[in-house]
Amino acid sequence: MGDWKNLLVELAIIAILIVGIAQFRSPRGARRGNYVAALALALALAVVFIREGLNLPAVVIPSLAAGAMVGWLVAARVSMIQIPALVAFQHGMGGVAAFLVAFVELTRDSAGLSVTATISGYVGLIVGSATFAGSMIAAGKLANRLDQRPTVYRRHNAILVLILLVGTGLVLGAVFSAGAVQSALIVAVIASAMVLGVVFSIRIGGADMPVLISFLNATAGLAAAFVGVVIESRLLIAAGATVCSSGSILTYVMCTSMNRSLMNVLIGQRAARGGRGAEVAKTAPASAAATSSAEAAPVAAADPHRRALDALRAARSVIIVPGYGMAQAHAQSEVARLAGLLEKQGKQVRFAVHPVAGRMPGHMHVLLAEAEVEYDKLFEMKDINDDFADTDVVLVVGACDVVNPAAITREGTPISGMPILRAHEAGTVIVCNLDEKPGYSGVDNPLYDDPKAVLLFGDAKATIEGLTAGLEAVDVGD
Repeated sequence: MGDWKNLLVELAIIAILIVGIAQFRSPRGARRGNYVAALALALALAVVFIREGLNLPAVVIPSLAAGAMVGWLVAARVSMIQIPALVAFQHGMGGVAAFLVAFVELTRDSAGLSVTATISGYVGLIVGSATFAGSMIAAGKLANRLDQRPTVYRRHNAILVLILLVGTGLVLGAVFSAGAVQSALIVAVIASAMVLGVVFSIRIGGADMPVLISFLNATAGLAAAFVGVVIESRLLIAAGATVCSSGSILTYVMCTSMNRSLMNVLIGQRAARGGRGAEVAKTAPASAAATSSAEAAPVAAADPHRRALDALRAARSVIIVPGYGMAQAHAQSEVARLAGLLEKQGKQVRFAVHPVAGRMPGHMHVLLAEAEVEYDKLFEMKDINDDFADTDVVLVVGACDVVNPAAITREGTPISGMPILRAHEAGTVIVCNLDEKPGYSGVDNPLYDDPKAVLLFGDAKATIEGLTAGLEAVDVGD
């Protein structure tokens, strides 16, 4: 009867965790979902302490307090632009926790472990170590501490295979040894798995970073689930499996958004899958606002700021496309203010969010939610892409790759075949980017040469503030 009670308690905790994760589907529910998921994990921790008791409380309690305080301080001080790097770092910490527990269990009483527990222990050890190292590389790239572009070694795949073979040999040696020799071999397994994680992650960069982030999320959960088998914790198995499955689904979504297969990303190939990547860029019909802007262009051609203001004044519909540059410039609040002013002037304003905009899944949603943009004004690519051709003005703020027509007109580039937001189909495209340099993928953007494009290069925050001030001055004049 006691085991049934324990099982029911565990199922209830897992249900609470899943309810919390389910609320991550929208920015509005994400805050609440975080609290619910945190409650589930706190309950799981309490259950473990109650069942197993607390050995060495003088060590455990201060350690828990110190870890909680450090985590709190880091999370409180990190800016929105640093969130992707922090998320990658947290995935790495999950990997560390997994391989440390596996190491302790495998070296403490390896002879007493079942075959299933032994296999699970080594899988958790390898996946956890590789996740840790790979996550540190990802965090370094996202924090601009490492080269953000893919780093590809000569015979990269062969190097990965060699590392796997060496790791397999070390695992076999550890399984059939004991004592100090076994411990040394397990440490060598950890080292080889870390090298594997580094070599695996370092060649992923550019537009593929959101895929890497979600993939490492899945592997961190996988490592935890296997470690749960070793220590016979159903809670850890279930929690790890939940994280692994959600991360896997997110990885699939990111790959679909890139029109790439997961294998393309993981082995460094750039070929996109067939289908949407072969589409031809459309030519947008001239709307009334577009015609008005075109007529005014010769007069104000020397003044892009004036052209942008004239286009926004004449527009009936505006779509704003946010990108990572908006995060870098901390311009989300100014963008929200401009959107509110345009709506006050009677214009339809919507936000088009590409699934891989930013450096991690959902990055733009978080930034815009922070700026208090209503969630019903955020539209996914599949829901808004057909509307660009009938839109008077598109305002691009710190985005490049996600609106780059080269993705659908050129072959052999890192973004070839990637579905894009078809901003180039609108009547006028106002580009508020720092400069005309290529985006994260390194691919030149032909949109900048389009006659309908108004280029306002410079700090996006200052640029948006200038547009807002200009429109407000018009309001006062009217």
